[in-house]
Amino acid sequence: MELKNKAAIITGAGKGIGKATAVTLAQEGVNLGLIARNRDDLKALQSELSGTYGVNVYFASADISEKPAVDEAIRTLTASLGGVDILINNAGFGQFGTIIDMEPELWERIIQTNLMGTYYVTRAVLPVLLEQGSGSIINISSTAGERGFATGSAYCASKFAIMGFTESLMQEVRKLNIRVTALTPSTVNTELAVKAGLPIGDEDRMMQPEDVAELILATLKLPDRVLLKTAGIWTTNPQ
Repeated sequence: MELKNKAAIITGAGKGIGKATAVTLAQEGVNLGLIARNRDDLKALQSELSGTYGVNVYFASADISEKPAVDEAIRTLTASLGGVDILINNAGFGQFGTIIDMEPELWERIIQTNLMGTYYVTRAVLPVLLEQGSGSIINISSTAGERGFATGSAYCASKFAIMGFTESLMQEVRKLNIRVTALTPSTVNTELAVKAGLPIGDEDRMMQPEDVAELILATLKLPDRVLLKTAGIWTTNPQ
């Protein structure tokens, strides 16, 4: 796919994988709609990318776990961009603890953000892609969506659900020229991983957000005839 002058919406764009993806796509000439909760992060990134790469960059501050906020953000960004060709569902939240120790409210918050947020954003963007008969959706899942681990019940449940959501949506729209893919990175050196106390190990060998952004770019550049359901990415750093 030729990416120059395409329009992409990225959630969780203020930091980590989302920010790295915004930079990578801006380098390719993609116009951007950025969503995150922190308005200051988005404003700084907008200034950096538009000034450095000359692309159009718009942003909307929203919590993707809240459907009305998502609907308004997508309406605003789609209008500003004049449409949308690419959706990167990256925003996510994770904390870890045993089933007994983790309060139900926190368990529900993880599911609401990671699963329902991805659903809300996708449902808001999908009519545009269906109307134009083309597009690409990439959902950032995790190796935690392929196998569970102790203290990860909520996070793993949300990421397993993203895998099922991705495959179901892929089957719905695959013949309508819309490609839907899930990426399953292992632990990435991000603020989420650090705050959650995940094992980072040797940072020189740890997977970085920019590495995931490169996989996203490679996925988007695949010929339209290629359907990639899932793509995993692992660090060489021993876990």
